[in-house]
Amino acid sequence: MDTLERFCHLANEMDWELEEEQTSSTLKLDSKKETHLVLYSAQTPHGKPLRLLKTLLSSACERDCFYCPFRAGRDKPRATFHPEEFARLFIQLYQAGLADGLFLSSGLAGGGVRTQDKLLDTADILRNKLGFHGYLHLKLVPGAEKDQVLRAMQLADRVSINLEAPNAERLSRLAPHKGFFDEILQPLQWVEQIRRTLPPQQGWQGRWPSAVTQLVLGAAGESDREILQTSAWLFRSLKLSRTYYSPFRPVPDTPLENHPPVNLVRQRRLYQASFLLRDYGFRLSDLTFGNDSNLPLEVDPKKAYAERYFRETPIEINRATPQQLLRVPGIGPQGVQRILQARQHTRLTDLSQLRKLGIETQRAAPYLLLNGRRPGRQLSFESILPQ
Repeated sequence: MDTLERFCHLANEMDWELEEEQTSSTLKLDSKKETHLVLYSAQTPHGKPLRLLKTLLSSACERDCFYCPFRAGRDKPRATFHPEEFARLFIQLYQAGLADGLFLSSGLAGGGVRTQDKLLDTADILRNKLGFHGYLHLKLVPGAEKDQVLRAMQLADRVSINLEAPNAERLSRLAPHKGFFDEILQPLQWVEQIRRTLPPQQGWQGRWPSAVTQLVLGAAGESDREILQTSAWLFRSLKLSRTYYSPFRPVPDTPLENHPPVNLVRQRRLYQASFLLRDYGFRLSDLTFGNDSNLPLEVDPKKAYAERYFRETPIEINRATPQQLLRVPGIGPQGVQRILQARQHTRLTDLSQLRKLGIETQRAAPYLLLNGRRPGRQLSFESILPQ
């Protein structure tokens, strides 16, 4: 492969890192060679949209994780870039206005420390030699050392390392040569320790990066309860911004090639539940699990809670606490603030008032009282109005 073909080959291998409902577009780079590059739509941690190049510095890997297309020993074309070589290619893409940001990862070759050094060298060249000020999501690799984690946090807008599984026992079924605590969880703990003890002025553009992780969903026999228990701890103790759930897809010529793919509805329910834990004040005990410790697929977890607690005893919207309102389907954090502001000036007696506040009344109405009355007739009339 020539340089351009290597560049496209590595980037286009990253569809396995696709995040929830993330969309992609294809950019042709050379019509004669039919080389193309996949860019992903994404948002910065501050909500700014961007076109993101997700790529690897190298697809060579010495680890033999059972689910991974890049596992050692698998018959697959490999490609590698040197830090300077890659940085100069990407900066051309950025300066041409074709990409706004970079997600940079790598297979492990020569150990975690050596691999992390190459990622750091690439980021340092981009930031301090080539003047790249765009969005940078930099991977921490298993086995990275604390000073490397700090350096990554000084260069990136976001850092991450994939836990892959919710606990050590489940990880052993996916990646028996990875250390759950010392190689993977430890770097995430260092991230939070650094953010807690060092001034943010040491971070890129005067702030510390956000931190996220990813778990493989459905390959190790793990339950939703296990996944969400770990996610809740990561949100609470390590202040992670997100836990991503990558649905397992069998890869030919791997030990799990005959393992069935995961139901994508399960992925959606886990995201919904994780947002309840992170943003809505829910505890793990508030969620409804089946006998198999998994979330019901047929109902979203917030509605399951409301059916259990609010169907027979709906809450009065004029007196409900913010915590109660957050647990009603169709009412989010912004909706709660609008309701509280409106209550300072008037009593809420009609669904039309809630609609003006941006509340999804079709979802919320069964669990509310409006000035002491259920809004049943209002809902029936409202259902014939254009949405």
